[in-house]
Amino acid sequence: MRIAQPKPFFFEQGKRAVLLLHGFTGTSADVRMLGRFLEKKGYTSLAPHYRGHGVPPEELIKTGPDQWWEDVEAGYQQLIDAGYEEIAVCGLSLGGVFSLKIGVKMPIKGIVTMCAPMSMKRTDKMYEGVLKYASEYKRYEGKSKPEIEEEVEALRGKTMPALSELSPLVDSVRDQLPSVEAPLFVVQSRNDEVIDVNSANVIFDNASSADKEIKWFEKSTHVITLGPEKEQLHEDIYQFLESLDWNV
Repeated sequence: MRIAQPKPFFFEQGKRAVLLLHGFTGTSADVRMLGRFLEKKGYTSLAPHYRGHGVPPEELIKTGPDQWWEDVEAGYQQLIDAGYEEIAVCGLSLGGVFSLKIGVKMPIKGIVTMCAPMSMKRTDKMYEGVLKYASEYKRYEGKSKPEIEEEVEALRGKTMPALSELSPLVDSVRDQLPSVEAPLFVVQSRNDEVIDVNSANVIFDNASSADKEIKWFEKSTHVITLGPEKEQLHEDIYQFLESLDWNV
C-alpha cells in the first residue's frame, strides 16, 4: 500500500515565527510534532524541504548542500514575505548546522540546535544514510521487498558527488561560531548514534551568544524530535522561545 510522503508545512498562528529545519535525508515529518506543539502555544512555524528530500532517492543524489542552503534562505524569505518580522530558527542535525549559519547571515531572535554535527563522517558512511532513506522511501511507495532490494542495490552502485561538500560546509560553520551572537539553546542526545556528541560542547563553547544554554537528553538517539523525550524537548524549546526578547 502506498503511503503519502511528508510535505513541507506552514502552520500560521501568532506573530512570532519559527523556521524549522530537518536533517540530511530527513523531511518535515521529523519536526511536524514540534510544529503542531508550537502552533498550540501561539507560534507560527514553517518547515521547508531541501531539494531531493521527500522525493525519490534517485533525485536526492543529484542535489547538494548549496541547493539545500538556498532552500533554507527561501524558507526564511517566505516568512518575511508573509509579514513575519521576528523569526527564530530551530534545526535538527544538518538543520542545526544551517540554523547556526542563518544566525550569522540573517537577523534571528534565537537559535535552537538539536544533535547538530560539528564534524562529518566519511562520504561512504554518509552514503549509507542515503541508501537507508532509499529503502524507507520505496517501502512508503508500496513496493515489494524484492523490488526494494533490487532498486537499492542499483543505487549502491552509484555515487552522490555533492556529499564531499558537506564536510567543508560544517567546517565553515564551525569556524563562524564566534560570530553567532543570538540567544542559543544547544540540545544533544546522550545516545546519539549518528554524530560525535561532543559537537554540542563545540557549539556551546565557541558561540559568542551572551544568552546560551546546553541540555543533554539521556534517553534519546539522533532523531530526538521523534524519541522518548520529545514532550520534554517540546516544552524546553517553548520555554527558550518564551525567554527571547520578542517585540510582538
